[in-house]
Amino acid sequence: MEKSTVIVCDYIHEAGLKMLEDDENINYIFAADVDKKELLSMLSDADIAITRSSTDVDDRFLDAATNLKAIVRAGVGVDNVNLKRCSKEGIIVMNVPTANTIAAVELTYAHMLSCMRMFPYSHDHLKNQRIWKREKWYGYELKGKKLGIIGFGNIGSRVAKRAIAFEMDVLAYDPYVPASKATDIGVDYTKDFDELLSTCDIITIHTPKNSETIDIISSEEIAKMKDGVVLVNCARGGLFNEDALYDGLKSKKIRFAGIDVFVKEPAINNKLLDLDNIVVSPHLGANTYESQYNIGTQAASQAIQAAKKIAYPNALNLPIDETKIPSFVKQYMEMGQKLGFLASQINRSAIVSIKASGQGEIAKYIDSLLTFVTVGVLAQNSGETINYVNAEFVAKDKGIELEAKSLADSSVYKNVITIKLTTQKCVTTIKATIFDDDVQRIVEIDGFNIDVVLSGNMIFFKNTDVPGVIGNVGMILANNSVNISDFRLGRNNNNEALAVIIVDNTVKSSTLKELEGLDACISVGYATL
Repeated sequence: MEKSTVIVCDYIHEAGLKMLEDDENINYIFAADVDKKELLSMLSDADIAITRSSTDVDDRFLDAATNLKAIVRAGVGVDNVNLKRCSKEGIIVMNVPTANTIAAVELTYAHMLSCMRMFPYSHDHLKNQRIWKREKWYGYELKGKKLGIIGFGNIGSRVAKRAIAFEMDVLAYDPYVPASKATDIGVDYTKDFDELLSTCDIITIHTPKNSETIDIISSEEIAKMKDGVVLVNCARGGLFNEDALYDGLKSKKIRFAGIDVFVKEPAINNKLLDLDNIVVSPHLGANTYESQYNIGTQAASQAIQAAKKIAYPNALNLPIDETKIPSFVKQYMEMGQKLGFLASQINRSAIVSIKASGQGEIAKYIDSLLTFVTVGVLAQNSGETINYVNAEFVAKDKGIELEAKSLADSSVYKNVITIKLTTQKCVTTIKATIFDDDVQRIVEIDGFNIDVVLSGNMIFFKNTDVPGVIGNVGMILANNSVNISDFRLGRNNNNEALAVIIVDNTVKSSTLKELEGLDACISVGYATL
């Protein structure tokens, strides 16, 4: 495989840097400590760039990065990325949306508890003013209070789970998730925004910042709230209109607010700081050691996957409108691309057709899913740059038949997708799903029921079902210093077996040939994800 160049434009955790440095298929350039003007001169050879908030991906950046295929924004926000031009240039933009999830959830509770018990103020009273006056600091308990959560994605849903532990009543509002996501964990769900505004004691927001959510809480919404409501924003500055928030706090309509993010940062001169019923922090949502490790390693992993054309996790400029799909759909899109990439490695031959089908809620998005599967299949063997925009055109130009089908719901899985790759050599069919722990798993290959995580170096060994095969396979791998990390076996009614063997290191072609030489062997496939 030809090496791809990944340039790191801003500092990420050293564990992420080591992942890039250790990958033999990556040419890694560290440019986080160079002047931004000098950085421009280093971009021409870069295939993938990792950036943070310190680097603007603007016209100057994109003019210099003439070979760029993808950008990983190591964090959530992409305010400093010219997403429109990247899409026009065919550059995939990814972010790392879940790495700081727990940090943001816990900070939300730090603010919530501080608002309810006024801890920062009582702390200052005792520590700095040396006043012991317990009667001044009567607060409120979370137990029995009604918490309204605006936005029920990765962060909002986890805030809800912890609220249940506090014995709070929880009401979720998010028009882009199914009600079952809330009700399945014991949370009430509403499509009526005014119901949330008018009935909740505490309201916290966990949405992205876009045209729909800017100023989602303003004077009109505050007027509908309970007197003495508590508001918390640890998401993005501007979701609460700051003038309206100031007026609400000053009038005591809003009893207390916990704010981590502001419209303009640093917010050292923000008038909200003048109030005595607000708890503030300087945008600390991702400021934990754990989240910085997660951000660095996930950003590096995404860059490596993009460099190898395996997948583009958390891509933002997709051929679907993210605001109109449930959050789980993107996970299935990513998995579909991986399945396509996997199938093209197992079944290496001239492609005849690519088919995708879906069962469950995912079936509604099967056309978009087929696009992702096609990108995965063609990435290995098309000989040209493949992205979500041109994949269908490239396939049709090559005479490849594309087909998407919505099937009846599965009796076993809530959502399941199946891809079928037909080449001049054979047909490969793979079925997969995503469990509640967000782990992507293959559940069937070519009619063999099997349960295997969609990751790593994978050997697919099909054989006649006779004694001694597993021992012989293990012996060959051991003799070639290949360590087995997982071994999954499926059988059919034709006296055949299929083993999916996950190994720790790259497998040489000579080792695969030894496996093919076993008397019981029907076929051997190998893929790396």
